[in-house]
Amino acid sequence: MKHCLKTDPWMLVEEGFDPARMKASESLFSIGNGIMGGRGNFEEHYSGDSMQGNYIGGVYYPDKTRVGWWKNGYPEYFAKVLNSAFWIGAEVTVDDEPEAVDLAKCEVREFRRELDFRCSVLRRRVVLKTPSGVELELESERFVSMRRRETGVVRYAVRPLNRACDLTFAAYIEADVRNEDANYDELFWEEVVTEKDGVQCRTKKSGFEVAWFQQVELEGGAMEDHTEPWRVRQTARVHCEQGEWKTLYKYVGICSSLNHPAGELVGAARRAALDARRVGFGELLREQTEAWGERWHSGDVVIEGDERAQQGIRFCIFMLLQTYTGVDSRLNIGPKGFTGEKYGGVTYWDTEAYCLMFYLATVGRDVARQLLIYRYNQLDRAIENAAKIGFGAGAALYPMVTINGEECHNEWEITFEEIHRNGAIAYAVYNYVRYTQDCDYLAEYGLEVLLSIARFWAQRITWSEARGKYVLLGVTGPNEYENNVNNNWYTSYIACWSMRYAAEVARWVRENRPADFERIVKKRNFDCDAECARWEEINRNMYFAEDEKSGIFLQQDGYLDKEQILAKDLDPAERPVNQHWSWDRILRSCFIKQADVLQGLYFFEDDFDLETIRRNYLFYEPRTLHESSLSPCVHGILAARLGMEEKAYEMYLRTARLDLDDYNHEAEEGCHVTSMAGSWLSVVEGFGGMRMHDGVLSFTPKLPKEWTRLAFKINYRGRVLSVDITHQKVEVLREGDPVELEINGERKTI
Repeated sequence: MKHCLKTDPWMLVEEGFDPARMKASESLFSIGNGIMGGRGNFEEHYSGDSMQGNYIGGVYYPDKTRVGWWKNGYPEYFAKVLNSAFWIGAEVTVDDEPEAVDLAKCEVREFRRELDFRCSVLRRRVVLKTPSGVELELESERFVSMRRRETGVVRYAVRPLNRACDLTFAAYIEADVRNEDANYDELFWEEVVTEKDGVQCRTKKSGFEVAWFQQVELEGGAMEDHTEPWRVRQTARVHCEQGEWKTLYKYVGICSSLNHPAGELVGAARRAALDARRVGFGELLREQTEAWGERWHSGDVVIEGDERAQQGIRFCIFMLLQTYTGVDSRLNIGPKGFTGEKYGGVTYWDTEAYCLMFYLATVGRDVARQLLIYRYNQLDRAIENAAKIGFGAGAALYPMVTINGEECHNEWEITFEEIHRNGAIAYAVYNYVRYTQDCDYLAEYGLEVLLSIARFWAQRITWSEARGKYVLLGVTGPNEYENNVNNNWYTSYIACWSMRYAAEVARWVRENRPADFERIVKKRNFDCDAECARWEEINRNMYFAEDEKSGIFLQQDGYLDKEQILAKDLDPAERPVNQHWSWDRILRSCFIKQADVLQGLYFFEDDFDLETIRRNYLFYEPRTLHESSLSPCVHGILAARLGMEEKAYEMYLRTARLDLDDYNHEAEEGCHVTSMAGSWLSVVEGFGGMRMHDGVLSFTPKLPKEWTRLAFKINYRGRVLSVDITHQKVEVLREGDPVELEINGERKTI
């Protein structure tokens, strides 16, 4: 990908048509508005290699789990967000050619596709020659409205370049679609009704309903209906002189039963389309630009002196802002957002460990709070999930993968053993409260989540007579290249921390919010004194593996028994190893997929002195392959803290340009949206040095030599802080009440 994309600080630009990279480009040029979105497919049919994708947040299908090694507690289905109707359809046929223009069958002479981050508008310009020899210039422009969230808009313009001709325009919606990852190519939708200008469908099993209705305008053309079941199609034939533009405008209303009664969807979608047509393309585009301008006003990061770094972070911020907006607490952030099918659009621990801080700082407290309320609303399901595998007394195990609170992941070493996700949710509550001072959240929601998580850890941890310590057996840490290990340091540490924090919060709520405390005691059958005492006793007697000789925390028991080889000594032809090695070989190697011990040192760096962090970093980073998108950002932040400028910069570019440069050769599957929040963390916490120390927000910047200036804004406790950093100075401006900050170790009231 790195050779076809132009470096531009505010746009993604692809010049030149290469069918071999089509799927990857479709991922990169995806657009969305927080509740729906889709891949950068062409509006017209393309018969070459492509993955069609249009997605609606929260609409899913429970795909039956198919495994031959069923175990108690396995989920019965995998929830996946579905490819939905191809609503963007617009095409043109020249004279009486048998087929509409298809770039796979035409001679493409010029091609430019661009995605404008400033307004989330996807544009394309093509000069082509049809099979009959007519030369055409084609322009398209589309967006999903950020102001009118149930509206999509397409402008599709064509002109003949070498002679006059007749052009037949078609605007269509195709609802007979499949998922690329469907088992046996099954159909996940069933038709409810098709009318001349729209179609309504229902998902099988889950019963969600969605309606898509279009309104079309073509100057000088009268639209004729050719609609049939599943397919809406309206056409018009117009004569076009050489060099004369003809433009089709298409306005689509897209409404789901998440927000409307099923019986009212047709009317709601038609009204949305009619309203958009009444407003017109130009005004809709103005609204879109204004809405996105508001988001960039608080969310932008400015990097001067390094255009590739600038483009990388803006691409990441753009993807995050169009994936989640906080308008609906039923929605969360799928690892691929609206860019592809992989991971099924479901929620992972990425949200709490990486994404929450981005939305908290750039969009504000209320949006971040919605992410936490999402988990609170699924707490009873998490308790059910724990009960399915033998835990009781209100213990909660949040799912590794979910869309509605139920676990839907079916690999035993992940489903049952990668339990550190519980700790990430507890940490997100802590991180949110310490930055916002929203202690009401703890009384209203947070304590119930924390005590249920602590109950799980207290039951999952085992007393070892042999060690005279508590141990944590049979787990998988963040490093998924190790399965079923004992005493994974990170998992043990965050488990103990979660119990300590739960006890601290329980006592705070009892003292400061007695009415809420009594409600929680009754609702959750909570014996505060006895349970807190138990959690603290485990903390005092927990076993943590260390190697005294080297002064490092052992990733797990026996890690040093492995042959110690460094990542730099691997044959590049064997990277990534998950695409070249057997699983047996990976498990026996010392190689680390992503930050594991270092994940804990990142979360809890105030618990350790700088030399301890340095020793562990220098040991583990050279053994880390960074074959998870979540890995480089953690290493980059710690490297910046340790003054390792070149390593921090290397890791930043790897995370910010992971998809743009296709480091892991998988961009065609979709973009790594949740790890893009890690790119923002790499800039703001890494090079900006932002931390919370003793209740005070602090900045200790360390700019790379390649950058001359770094600037960003932070929403902080009802204020907006504008931070401007150069190699010579740090300047912080405040909107709102005065606030105490720490800058380069010196506390000031701004």
